[in-house]
Formats: sequence, C-alpha cells, structure tokens
Amino acid sequence: MLDVDDLKARFLNLEFDSIDFVIERDNALTVARMSGETRPEFVDPSHPEFRATPAMIASLASGRRLPINFPELGGIPMDGGKAVTCLMPVRPGAKLNGRTHLHDIYAKSGRSGRMIFLVSRMEIRDTDGNHLATSDAHMVIRERPDA
Repeated sequence: MLDVDDLKARFLNLEFDSIDFVIERDNALTVARMSGETRPEFVDPSHPEFRATPAMIASLASGRRLPINFPELGGIPMDGGKAVTCLMPVRPGAKLNGRTHLHDIYAKSGRSGRMIFLVSRMEIRDTDGNHLATSDAHMVIRERPDA
C-alpha cells in the first residue's frame, strides 16, 4: 500500500514545471461563446474589461502532469476535474507564465477500495509577476486490490 505521508514529505509544493502562454483573442472569444457566456467582458473585445473566461484558463496545461521522480502509482487513473480561481483579469494577448506544483495528496477509502487524490496547482502570472489565476487539476487513482 502506498505511503501518502511519504509522498507529501517528498513532493508537496515542489515546482516541477514552468510554461509560457499567450491566450489568443479569437480563442478566448470562441471558448466564451461555446461556454454560453454572454457578459460583455468575456464576449466583446472592445469592452474595457475584456478578459479570458475561467473555462479558457482551465484549458491551459503544463508540459508535465507529475514531478519527474514521482513514483509509479499503478492503479486506475481518472480525471477528477479542474477548479479555477481568478484573482485578477487574464487579458488575451498578454504574456503569461504558469508554474506547477503538487498542492495536495490525500487518500480516501470507500466501497471500491482506497483512492489516492493528487492536486496539481498551476499559478498563472503575468510578466510583472502578478498572480492572476490558479488552476487546480485533480487526478484520482484507484489502487489495485492486492492479488
């Protein structure tokens, strides 16, 4: 059985990826419209507060999913979804940087056995270092029952 406390001690809060982004205006508009957004700050590029939607921010992905030396967990991996927190407007056309670290690791047991939850957090910043948004990607791994 995997030692979750050991994983936390070795991997929590260690940055394992950094990637640069520029959200293109047309892509931001397409995502906003396809998500059913109607607010002008998301669908009108001439609006003074024009910005990317949280759905657009959720689409940004780092190059790595886990740290290089993270152990193979085995089991059955599943996507646990994403959660985006916008702290400041993310403007299309702006140069952005996303830095990713493991924010949380925990286990839960249920009828189907033990599941390991990994939360990778990407902090998105502009070129001035302002923290604009946080995107948490959740991965769930169902441990294989002992044979």
